[in-house]
Amino acid sequence: MLLLLILNSNEIQPINYNNAEKIKIIMIIRIVKLNFHEENIDAFLENFNSIENKIRNSDGNRFLQLLQDKNDRCTFFTYSHWETEQDLENYRNSAFFDEVWRFTKKLFNKKAEAWSCKMVDG
Repeated sequence: MLLLLILNSNEIQPINYNNAEKIKIIMIIRIVKLNFHEENIDAFLENFNSIENKIRNSDGNRFLQLLQDKNDRCTFFTYSHWETEQDLENYRNSAFFDEVWRFTKKLFNKKAEAWSCKMVDG
């Protein structure tokens, strides 16, 4: 059994992936670390809030969350779930992503880091 806790509007909502025949298990988890100049945080958040639903509605996206480091207000993470690696690559190669990334990377104080992960059975 796989149990994920999804944070939404300050509520914890459990999602139980116990029955793989009925629910397609998420294959890829993408974590991206973003570091911004302090004076660019508001611009980033305003832009993210305007596009987050479009990202969530991308083919294969099942979850998107923006996190901020509790000790460094300039460090953020995006945490997203994708059905397949191809869905993630399609999103990353889209004109929409190119536009978003061109805007966002101008706000960085260092290069972004990204990881594509899979769940480990155990």
